[in-house]
Parts: sequence; structure tokens; C-alpha cells
Amino acid sequence: MTIRRLPADKERTLVVRAEDVTSPIHGMAPQNRTLEDLLKSGIVNVDKPPGPSSHEVVSWVKRILGVARAGHSGTLDPKVTGCLPVMLGNGTKIAKALLTAGKEYVCVMRLHKEVEEEKIRAACAEFVGQIYQRPPLRSSVKRRLRIRKIYYLDVLEIAGKDVLFRTGCEAGTYIRKLVYDCGEVLGCGAHMAELRRTRSGPFKEDEKLATLHDLMDAYHFWREDNDTRLISNFLQPIETGVLHLPKIIIRDSAVSALCHGANLAAAGVLQLHSDIKRGDLVAIMTLKGELVATGVAQQSAEVITDAKSGIVVDINRVIMTPDVYPKSWQKS
Repeated sequence: MTIRRLPADKERTLVVRAEDVTSPIHGMAPQNRTLEDLLKSGIVNVDKPPGPSSHEVVSWVKRILGVARAGHSGTLDPKVTGCLPVMLGNGTKIAKALLTAGKEYVCVMRLHKEVEEEKIRAACAEFVGQIYQRPPLRSSVKRRLRIRKIYYLDVLEIAGKDVLFRTGCEAGTYIRKLVYDCGEVLGCGAHMAELRRTRSGPFKEDEKLATLHDLMDAYHFWREDNDTRLISNFLQPIETGVLHLPKIIIRDSAVSALCHGANLAAAGVLQLHSDIKRGDLVAIMTLKGELVATGVAQQSAEVITDAKSGIVVDINRVIMTPDVYPKSWQKS
């Protein structure tokens, strides 16, 4: 059986550049955070129902959980269902970071006349790789021709004019347009009958997916009965949203400088993933596994590993608040 992978599934190797220890006094491992902490900076993988817009779903999540700020990553049309990661509070800062993780959909394509199975499978196979797409008329972006990547497109079942397929694709790919183009290749025409997003990067439909009703029940069980079992399963730390990014792990003594706007210097780097290339978006982490910031690598992993000085990451988004780690940490 062929294993289908998105960019979020890439396996990485961690290289140790230097050794250090972390202070137990400052910071906290993500798995040890309280539920209140997760409401201030966390993520919920919502199972979007058919009907409401993604914006409406986010508004309902805010009301259910009593949070002032929330946002989503990757709009789903009103009729489309499935994974809609909703970032809570400070978690909204990583919404754009999810765009590089890839998405997966299951779609029912309805052909306008019956076609031989062999031709259908051959036509679908032609769309794997880089494709050109112009967004449909009803879209939230300008209708400019652009390139998107299809990582895989597997026909699962064919029943008359209906074709069920699963596809993994780059963010910003319009499945409705993909179906239309497939119909053009087949010469019979086609339209999208149903669509469900089964993955959004590290967020999957079979892992910690919460319907709006589930989320409401879980919140009330927690607040009224002090039963945290359900809500603990649904609220995920902000670090879950950057699982797909290559990582650079830094010293405790370097954290505060980054939180106050400095870029990452080579002296602060302890460990890093070996496949980092110049220009890659990377996640800067503490030894406890906390997300400090995201930034653009200024050098490859090989250069960073041997660097004695200089800036190695240009920070573009600070996630951690400045008061978590002191300006300098001394061993006691």
C-alpha cells in the first residue's frame, strides 16, 4: 500500500550543536499547561458543519469558550465540512505558518456522463504534480493564474457518474476548479458534488476533532462539573500548529532577547533540524518544547551548525510573551 504524504509528514533529523540545561523556574512544557493557559494560547481542531461560513464557526467557538480573540487557518466554503483549525488568543499568530503544511480532501466528483474507469483514473493521474489554476469567479482572491502542487490524487470508488477521490494539495488549491478541469480533460464535464477536508497539516479528522456540540458540552462539563476529560482532549497547545516546521532549539538565555525583538544569533542555538535551508520558515523552540517565535533561516543547517557568530534567523513573528524568561539566566 502506497503511503501518501503531505509536507507536514516530512521526517527530520535533529543535530546537536551545543549542550545546555533549562531552568525549572522559568517557562513550562506545553503538556503541563492549564486549561486556562490553553484558552489564552491554544488551538481547537473543529469539525466544520455544512451551512455556516468559516468566519461564523469561529464566532461560535469564541462564544462557546468565552474567548475574546480567535481565528482560523484555511477558509472552507459554507457547504464544505471537515477540519478547521481554530486558533485561540495568542494562537492566532501562527495561522499563516500552517499554510506550508498541506491539506487533504475527500471529494465526490460528478461527471456529466459516464466514462470508462481506466480513462477516469488516467485523467486524475495527470493532475499530480504542479498544476496551473485560476481561482473560480466566486472566490476571495484575485483571479490570477497561479501554480499549485497536488501531492497525490487517488480514486477511491466509482459508481456510475460519481467518482470518489482523495487528494493532498498545497494550500490555496481550489478543489472545485480541480474537478472542473478534470471534467474538461475527460471531455464530459464535471462538477463538485461534495467535499470534506480530512487534514489541515498536522490536524486530522481522526485525532482530537471536535464538533461545535462536543465543544459546548465539554466546556460545560468543565465549568459546571469540574470534569476536564473532554475539554482536555480538544484544547491543544499552540506548538501543535508548528509540528510541520523545521525547528531550532535555543538556550534559555536567548529567549528574552527574541521576545523583545532581536533576531536569533548563532551563539543561542543548541539544536536544529538538519534539512533547514536558507529562506525556510522555521520554529524557534526552548529546551522545554515551548514555541518562542517563527522566522526565516538566513543560513542552511550546515552553516548554522559551524557558525561562531552572526544572525542565523530573521524573526518575523514573536509568539511568547516577554516576561516568561528573564533577560539572562544564571545557574543556581
